Amino acid sequence: MPDRELEGRVALVTGGSRGIGAAVSTELARAGAEVVVNYTSNAEAAERVCAEIGEGAHAMRGDVSTMHGATGLVEQVESEVGPIAILVNNAGITRDNLIMKLAEEDWRDVIDTNLGGAFFTCRAVARPMLKRRAGSIVNMSSVVGVHGNAGQTNYAASKAGLIGLTKSLAKELGVRGIRVNAIAPGYISTELTDALPEPAREAILKSTPLGRLGSTDDVARAVRFLASDQAAFVTGHVLAVDGGLGI
Repeated sequence: MPDRELEGRVALVTGGSRGIGAAVSTELARAGAEVVVNYTSNAEAAERVCAEIGEGAHAMRGDVSTMHGATGLVEQVESEVGPIAILVNNAGITRDNLIMKLAEEDWRDVIDTNLGGAFFTCRAVARPMLKRRAGSIVNMSSVVGVHGNAGQTNYAASKAGLIGLTKSLAKELGVRGIRVNAIAPGYISTELTDALPEPAREAILKSTPLGRLGSTDDVARAVRFLASDQAAFVTGHVLAVDGGLGI
């Protein structure tokens, strides 16, 4: 890919202060985008990512799990930074448990953040993108949203919902030149996977043809591709970045 193919474009990355979100923010900035690193509560982490990126990065608070919060965030970015050309819906949480033990609050929190947050943010950004007849949206799904996983009914449902949201919006917005795609990461080396017991880690590696966990950079580079003009004829697609786990 060209070195600065996103020069002059504003990218909003929800949940951009840590893990995959931080890597995505950094990669899009490396491609020349002016990046808004969204966070809900950890301002220090967001500011740290912005400091590492340097000029052209902005930390911005906003709770996208509500329509009010998502709409306010999009309006603030458009007003203070510029027109949003790239939206990456990465904000997400887990509240794992078997269904018989899964509390209603844990179901609602995960659905509201992972799926509701993406819906509300897409809804908020759709109108200005439609007026400009341009834009790229990337939704962060998961291999779990494609294949399911015991003990993660809430998380799997939210990530499967993102795939339906992606495909529907691709059909709805494509007529105005707006592309909507999703990425379905497999097991990525983060704080969460680093805490896995060794037998669970070995089982994952055994099921992954490439024989390793993915890195946050693996996912970030895929986001960069889908956000760029290199993917100008790609929409409604779910790109698995899973080392072959889903085969």
